[in-house]
Amino acid sequence: TGGRLDSLTQGGVPAHNKYRKKHNVPPMRLNAELSKSAQTWANHLLSINKMQHSGAGGENLYYSYSSRGRTLAGNVAVDAWYNEVKDYDYNKPGFKAATGHFTQVVWKDSKELGVGVATDGKGTFYVVGRYSPPGNVIGQFQENVLRTPPLGK
Repeated sequence: TGGRLDSLTQGGVPAHNKYRKKHNVPPMRLNAELSKSAQTWANHLLSINKMQHSGAGGENLYYSYSSRGRTLAGNVAVDAWYNEVKDYDYNKPGFKAATGHFTQVVWKDSKELGVGVATDGKGTFYVVGRYSPPGNVIGQFQENVLRTPPLGK
């Protein structure tokens, strides 16, 4: 399963950067240390079979189970995190549990990313994203979560 998981972790960076580009924020780089800690936490989540934040700042979690699928594309977790954009109110910038994954994905000041993926090989996946510097800093949403420019501009 190593090759499949490697493609998942590698796929997370382009998926993040696709969305970051839409918001005119700089791309992120993969960070080996962040990936190592994200992988350790993903393995832990699989071992306890439970979604639980580690307490580290700058962390996104994703869980998937399918009785039919034993693979997960690298962009699936990032797409799910980004799709919270529909609930974000740019007129009232700030942290909300329903949009915290989205805001971390596009957080302007986050420069590096680590991704960890753990699977039982039977359709269960845990994905952990770790970000540095961490996003979702109270009082800094307006300058870090930028609107997408209007089409044609």
